[in-house]
Amino acid sequence: MSTDTAPAVLRRHRSINRGSSIGLLLVALPVLLLAWLIVFPIFSAVVGTIFVRGPDGAMEFSLASYRFFFTDSYSLGNLWLTLWTTAVCGILLLAIGLPIALYLRFSQGRLAAYVQALAIFPMFVPSIILAYALIRTIGPNGTVDLLLNAVSLPKLRTPYLTPWGPVIGLVWDNLPLTVLMLTAGLSSVSNSAIEAARDVGAGPLRVFLSIILPRMGNSLLVTASFAVLGIFSAFTLPYVLGSASPEMMGPFMQRTFADMNDPLNAMTQAVITFGFCLVFGIFYIRSIVRNREAQP
Repeated sequence: MSTDTAPAVLRRHRSINRGSSIGLLLVALPVLLLAWLIVFPIFSAVVGTIFVRGPDGAMEFSLASYRFFFTDSYSLGNLWLTLWTTAVCGILLLAIGLPIALYLRFSQGRLAAYVQALAIFPMFVPSIILAYALIRTIGPNGTVDLLLNAVSLPKLRTPYLTPWGPVIGLVWDNLPLTVLMLTAGLSSVSNSAIEAARDVGAGPLRVFLSIILPRMGNSLLVTASFAVLGIFSAFTLPYVLGSASPEMMGPFMQRTFADMNDPLNAMTQAVITFGFCLVFGIFYIRSIVRNREAQP
């Protein structure tokens, strides 16, 4: 290396090191906040539920709270209701959101803009306002009942305070994010590929199954993961619209902690809820990693 190029190389290495240090400093604050607000509470909850204070006052290893949860019929009923609600809401979100996203992707004009505005509108409505609106609409003596009574039709069997109440509210509340994520995933489908398939005689169903759906696998997985994580941990809508027994895990944890003054079992329910959410979180992370690896 010549004496003329050596200083330039050193300056380049110093600039690279300086840029790396600045990047690490920028990342350090979010990482510390993540560790402080999420990782540490999770670790503390897990440790607090397996190391409990014994009769003699000493800390001892015990899985009694977990054994109680998985042998208590009421706790298992609440877990099953949460899983059922999450599965039904996830299926309905994909079944409703995917046709809307397809329409928005391949349609233009004023009508498409109106449809997009209506699909995104629930994002700007607070959950408690949404719950009140649903109660006043489909609840007992609500707007639907009044309209049916005006035309001498039977009263509506209201889903309010039944397992279907939170399903309606959660689907409405999570639909905007589902539509946005699916629409973003459809942006990877090129118009030229669809036109080529149509030129060889492929119908709409064949184009969807052979061209669109294979390119949306990652987007569907990410959308389903986000929907499941949001629905499984929901509190406001299940608390206001759902039944008192059985109840979803969110209201169950709050009632166990506040009404029954039982922080150990409430923390155990939180750890179990986190365990189920962690499974879907792993699917989401794997899909992100796979997508990055597929990029050139």
